[in-house]
Amino acid sequence: MASGREYLEYRPLRAPRESGARMFVPPWEEVGSLVGANRRTRAAACCDIQGKCLGRLAAAARTELVRAARHWTGQYRDLDAWAEQSPERVLLAGHQPQMFHPGVWLKNYALSRLAEEHHALGVNLVVDSDILWSAVLRVPGGSPAEPRVANIPFDAPGLAVPFEERGILQPEVFASFADRVAEQLADLVKDPLVGSYWRLVRRRAADGHRLGACLAQARHAIEGAWGWRTLEVPQSAVCDTSAYRWFLCHLLDELPRFQRDYNEVVRQYRAIHRIRSAAHPVPDLAEQDGWLEAPFWVWQAGDPRRQRLFARRVGNAVLLTDRRGLEIALPLAPGGDPLRAVDALDDWAAKGVRIRSRALITTLWARLALGDLFVHGIGGAKYDQVADALIWRFFRVAPPGFFIVSGTLHLPVHRPADRGQVSRRIRQELRRLEFQPERYLDQVHPAVPADARRLAEEKRAWVFREVAGESRRQRFLAIRGLNRELRRWVAPRAACLRRELDIAEQSARASAILTSRDYGFCLYPAATLHDFFTGLLPKRV
Repeated sequence: MASGREYLEYRPLRAPRESGARMFVPPWEEVGSLVGANRRTRAAACCDIQGKCLGRLAAAARTELVRAARHWTGQYRDLDAWAEQSPERVLLAGHQPQMFHPGVWLKNYALSRLAEEHHALGVNLVVDSDILWSAVLRVPGGSPAEPRVANIPFDAPGLAVPFEERGILQPEVFASFADRVAEQLADLVKDPLVGSYWRLVRRRAADGHRLGACLAQARHAIEGAWGWRTLEVPQSAVCDTSAYRWFLCHLLDELPRFQRDYNEVVRQYRAIHRIRSAAHPVPDLAEQDGWLEAPFWVWQAGDPRRQRLFARRVGNAVLLTDRRGLEIALPLAPGGDPLRAVDALDDWAAKGVRIRSRALITTLWARLALGDLFVHGIGGAKYDQVADALIWRFFRVAPPGFFIVSGTLHLPVHRPADRGQVSRRIRQELRRLEFQPERYLDQVHPAVPADARRLAEEKRAWVFREVAGESRRQRFLAIRGLNRELRRWVAPRAACLRRELDIAEQSARASAILTSRDYGFCLYPAATLHDFFTGLLPKRV
């Protein structure tokens, strides 16, 4: 049986270090060939998903995706003619609804440009089933010479719940966020995007939207003002489509085999990449008291703390549970038509039960059915090697290729030069001053004092003396004592070097703070972002 190991080879993917640098894998000009190959692979696939071939289910899934994306985007952006056309091709990207860094935002611009160049519709998936772990944004402040980073809250702390369910808990903190960020940035960045961006965020909040939707829709509205042509849709809406639920029922019906394949490729990935942690790239799916864990989250609207989903077959039904009291019976005979089960999932959703895909299944479904190309960042590209192997092992389909985009942009701050090499040189010299102080006597004293010269000669005699047994420790103690005496004669040089080291290390700390690539996009001026995006992609023909 094909194991899928060939898709798990180590790939040395690294984000660009220099500001204004980019990475495309494969090269930009090869994307058209990749899209064509993916479309041919799907057309030739003989994969049965609960009585439907992959191509037929994918066509239905794409229709539902586009309809949901138009509805979602139309709530806050005027849809031009390009958005209403029936697309022959669909290109996808996705990320959590966060204030991510410009290197992540580059994916969205790339998606728009690729869709334009390849006569496709670009759809960005807003992954709102992920958890908002912290309602703060890291913001640098202070001066370029002595910067400091503060965590600026944009809402009060709350339960760790998915973005889909996270409301705004403290309106006054939320309302003042942009002012506090601008104050923190004042001496570093002029006219950051956060002011205009947060006005859009607050406008979406005033219309009653949850926090994640406010953050994502405001960002997408800016993209529209900049001329980017993409639609967006939350992953929660994708999970509520009929085609997706058909796919979900297939995985639940085949869960024993799917779980074995899933765990096997995850373990192979760990072995190939020499990963010891059982949590990376994803945890194994568990078995508990006859219940098999499925790669989905479940929660209820009244208690939005997401739980792992477990299932087991009982006759012509599949029971679902969160192991905390919720239990659902799906009428799903082995290998049978899941239409009744899909209707049952619709009914449970109306009652507030949420079943959402985990990250691996999110992109697996997107790549298999929803689009002709998925645009990944580096992190997604690494873990999606597991999806590649799983697609081949479980579905017997060659995994569709994806496109990797990454970039780096530093804050537009005139900063001290990184003196890391200077620090290393000073540390090396301080070490020599500690263990070989006699080498520096003539640098500190124009005429080496007789007492210092005598100590140096005595040390030299001990260094070259032939000793054995207990005498070795005697020599060690003698040299250590002489070094201690000699260091007094070069103390001025050591003190000067320590002052230089303090200056160099402060410069290195300042450079590390100011050259971080992980600051949120709203901390940058709009013009800086625009130049970054347009400068990294090939010129329009």
